[in-house]
Amino acid sequence: MGKTYERIGDRLRAFIESQPVFFTATAPLAGDGHVNLSPKGRSGTLVVLDELTLAYLDFGGSTAETIAHLRENGRITLMWCAFEGPPTVLRVHGHGEPVFRDDPRFTGLLARFPPEADGAGLRAVVLVRAERVSDSCGFAVPLMDYRADRELHARHFGRKSDREFGEYCEGKQHVGTSLDGLPALPLPLPPRPA
Repeated sequence: MGKTYERIGDRLRAFIESQPVFFTATAPLAGDGHVNLSPKGRSGTLVVLDELTLAYLDFGGSTAETIAHLRENGRITLMWCAFEGPPTVLRVHGHGEPVFRDDPRFTGLLARFPPEADGAGLRAVVLVRAERVSDSCGFAVPLMDYRADRELHARHFGRKSDREFGEYCEGKQHVGTSLDGLPALPLPLPPRPA
């Protein structure tokens, strides 16, 4: 049976930190807008900052729907599934905010992640303030074995200079503006702070 929690305590934090993948869900306010659901991986790219705050690194490579939705209304749900061990699904419903490269908080937030998590293609740090933390059974979630992170994303963007990455973002459809026409990633992309 599922439970609701007042905060992300040590047990939930350990569960979050042990999962190799999590999912983000966002939506625009318009009833006919596109709901977005994205998988996130890359080891070390999500941290629990305190009992009600999480942050994850947002990299280029696809559209910027999550950023657009957060800029419009801030609503976000993060979800983790246990693919091994006890069957558990954990959700954090909350309010999210993209912190872009030119925000004075960017460098301090980035320092909260393991150095190896940072990499080429980083667009923003997404802050999430939990408003509801709950779990449920994961009886229908299959058992799967984690082998390793895929290295293709990091290698692909590692071949680009920061200027080339900025040009890539400007040339990609639905990065500056979402599928529904909402402002997404601010372009031109600000340079990475030194």
